[in-house]
Amino acid sequence: MGKYGESPLSLLDPLPTSIPASQLYAALIDALPDPILVVTGLDRDDLTGRRYILANAAARELLRITAEEGMLLSAVRDPEVLAAVDRALFDETDSEGFYETTGAQTRSLRVRARSLGRGLDGTRLALLTFHDETEVRRVERTRVDFLANASHELRTPLASLSGFIETLRGHARDDVAARDKFLGIMQAQADRMARLIADLTSLSRIELDEHVAPKGVVDLVLLVGEVVEAAAPLGAQRRISLDWRPCGAGKVFVRGERDQIVQVVQNLLDNAIKYSPDGAAVRIELQSGLTDLAAAASPEGVPRLSLVAPDPSAETYAALRIVDLGPGIARQNLPRLSERFYRVDGQKSGARSGTGLGLAIVKHIMNRHRGGLVVASAEGEGSTFTAYFPMANAPDGVPGGLPGGVVKAS
Repeated sequence: MGKYGESPLSLLDPLPTSIPASQLYAALIDALPDPILVVTGLDRDDLTGRRYILANAAARELLRITAEEGMLLSAVRDPEVLAAVDRALFDETDSEGFYETTGAQTRSLRVRARSLGRGLDGTRLALLTFHDETEVRRVERTRVDFLANASHELRTPLASLSGFIETLRGHARDDVAARDKFLGIMQAQADRMARLIADLTSLSRIELDEHVAPKGVVDLVLLVGEVVEAAAPLGAQRRISLDWRPCGAGKVFVRGERDQIVQVVQNLLDNAIKYSPDGAAVRIELQSGLTDLAAAASPEGVPRLSLVAPDPSAETYAALRIVDLGPGIARQNLPRLSERFYRVDGQKSGARSGTGLGLAIVKHIMNRHRGGLVVASAEGEGSTFTAYFPMANAPDGVPGGLPGGVVKAS
């Protein structure tokens, strides 16, 4: 009972408002954050007879449909979801399943189908709801991957440290030369483990937010210039010059998170310096106002591969190309470059050793930014990595970006 003995408000009672009940309920369903479909069906064997007669705004966005009514198969083709709908329609039992969207930014959703009985015309009705569990599943997957990767990659340096410690506590206890040598190796192994853990932690954080598009705006000309300036001393150690070629536009604004874009530029530039011969030059060039095809273009005759495909909704892109004169990469190795811990044969040891996570980090950041990543390389001909970002309007009061048009490519 409600206040003063009155019955609680029912969906069948007149609403205390001048808005018609049908409009109010429709607006309420449309405003719900979870995607919702109301589905009808007449015959279990008639698959084309399954229709959705109501789809709220969230469902239309998720399933990329424009109408509030239509054939269910035109909106959802997942067998698990369709089976859940059938159980709700014809067995009148509640059912659950999982639905994963396709594309670069996949989403994992728990699907629940619930019988609503029959309509006035005898058709069977079911309510289909989708609840986004992407973040929960990503957290679990990231935790499992982190433990597996960390335990695998840390095993070798830990075994090495244990061996040297045992040696120093034994016959090398009083050998000053051996002790200094072993301590230097142990320091290098400890530094490698620290870098590995830092990269794994960074990659885990990036993967957790990969499905959430960044909302910031970054001046790519200023950002790349700062990274190039910071990397100059590293190149100078091996007499490698950094040839920075910004485009003609003074400012180029892209949508993104500044710290993550810095990671992209740093990782690509560090790799170019690392694999360049002493005394060589690394070229860093920026172009803006490009289509996705122009941004992904590479030198003719050089094998190329797209590691990340951009979101097709963007109209123009800013492309950052980093070109080195290193040993290059064989065609068969290109598809594996962005795998975790993958390093090309001959580049796994010595001064060029790394954690093998740099390009994996770049890939996931570019995926989150709805951008693209392309590599063009051949053995003995160096490598060109191109990262391109969707362009954005300049912040209020700042010239540049896309005010009333696009910045012309330089």
